Amino acid sequence: MTQWDFSTRSLCRGPKRRYTCHSEIALPLRRNRIALDNVTLETWRPRMLAVLRIVTAYLFLQHGTAKLLGIPAVAALKGGVPLLSLPGAAGTIEIVGGVLLLIGLFTRPTAFILCGEMAFAYFIGHASKGNTLVPLLNGGELAVMFCFVFLYFAVAGAGAWSVDAARRTSAA
Repeated sequence: MTQWDFSTRSLCRGPKRRYTCHSEIALPLRRNRIALDNVTLETWRPRMLAVLRIVTAYLFLQHGTAKLLGIPAVAALKGGVPLLSLPGAAGTIEIVGGVLLLIGLFTRPTAFILCGEMAFAYFIGHASKGNTLVPLLNGGELAVMFCFVFLYFAVAGAGAWSVDAARRTSAA
């Protein structure tokens, strides 16, 4: 259990008074600090990988639901997209892959497929506008970022809080 020590620091001039000046603040000083050694970092590595996976999947899932379900409402997709079109197929992949990635089920193959989809989206939708090697100029920086984050998940796995991790521990 962490113990806290509250000391006052005054921003007023003159002799130090206890909580009499409006600019005095109580700052907690930790006595027990967490060591940033390899043991601590290895403990938190799978947890932070899971946080990255969950947040990335949530953001990616919104792209698919915006295309197919209109949620959240995006002005460019106001009329929706046909299911049997390229954007409709992309929306389906984004919803199914986003949900699988969010819960951490079949993370490596799902992430590999999503990585390929984002590479495809970049070269079809953004690189064709020119400036292939400068995604900032063709609006493709998000597609490139998703592509490489998904490639990382394909190599690193799901992390701590996932169905894959639960299946792995129950099989052992």
